[in-house]
Amino acid sequence: MTSASPPPLRPMPEDWQRALAVVAHPDDLEYGCSAAVAAWVEAGRDVAYVLATRGEAGIDTLAPQEAGPLREKEQRASAAAVGVSEVEFLGHRDGVIEYGLPLRRDIAAAIRRHRPELVITLNHHATWGPGTWNTPDHVAVGRAVLDAAADAGNRWIFPELSEQGLRPWNGVRWVAVANSPVPTHAVRADQGFERAVHSLLAHRAYLEALTDEAPETYVRRFLTTTTRAHSTRFGGDPAVVFELFNR
Repeated sequence: MTSASPPPLRPMPEDWQRALAVVAHPDDLEYGCSAAVAAWVEAGRDVAYVLATRGEAGIDTLAPQEAGPLREKEQRASAAAVGVSEVEFLGHRDGVIEYGLPLRRDIAAAIRRHRPELVITLNHHATWGPGTWNTPDHVAVGRAVLDAAADAGNRWIFPELSEQGLRPWNGVRWVAVANSPVPTHAVRADQGFERAVHSLLAHRAYLEALTDEAPETYVRRFLTTTTRAHSTRFGGDPAVVFELFNR
């Protein structure tokens, strides 16, 4: 007896103007969903990035005090490659992000500042799929984003934010989890693919430490593979996939 095939992926909603992407590290969005971001920005939508850390623990051959500024610079160049100009860093420690009230508060504050309709984050599940463990930073930030999307609209949670002039924001309509192992929706990847390649290539120092393969060869192979992984569920088109939560 064979199991049923997974259902087709539905197109992502298009009736929105502002999105905020909140992830743990520089490069998370470039591995996760920058082809979709590129297409959205080209269509005239506003997208801003918030990074919980500066990725300072991500390069084994560089001490954190050297890696942090370098990876921040690479992230800003990477965002610019897909048309994103607003990039913020929350200053949590790379590798040891803790899920809890301080993280939820910082993300709720960012949501109140940017007032998005769509919030994007990276996979918050324990795995990427069978046999592939996720990292604690991704899990902590992803969970906190899902919670902070509600926190941002409640005047009685983190009232100090209102005292700082950050008014409650109840306008988040969806939270989209990129690269979830249980995706429900997708965006065609072909329109933004080349800009996604350039965006990931902007993380040059990280890529050179990660693999001995030529960076462009590695990036094109990786993004081609990942955007084709769910194409049979999306009309045969390459896809950036999301698990979509309605708010």
